[in-house]
Amino acid sequence: MVATVLLPASLQPFAAGRREHEVAGRDVGELLARLAERFPPLRARLFHETGGLRGYLVVLIEDQDIRALGGLAAPVPPDAVVTILPAVAGGWS
Repeated sequence: MVATVLLPASLQPFAAGRREHEVAGRDVGELLARLAERFPPLRARLFHETGGLRGYLVVLIEDQDIRALGGLAAPVPPDAVVTILPAVAGGWS
């Protein structure tokens, strides 16, 4: 399945400076692995050495958090938009 992956500004320099990428993959893990194969400097910013997704990233499939959809094993529907966002912590004091 081909999906559109949208990267935050902080990751764009590691992916040819572009925000939007067309990538094929059956699930989120495969999709992100293929994106990292295309842009090797991106791999260390997406994945831990053990292969898990970095904790400071949130990944959405059509505005749904993949943590509620099966994590990296979440299936990617055809023509989906997969958005990678930096996690935001904190709040009002």
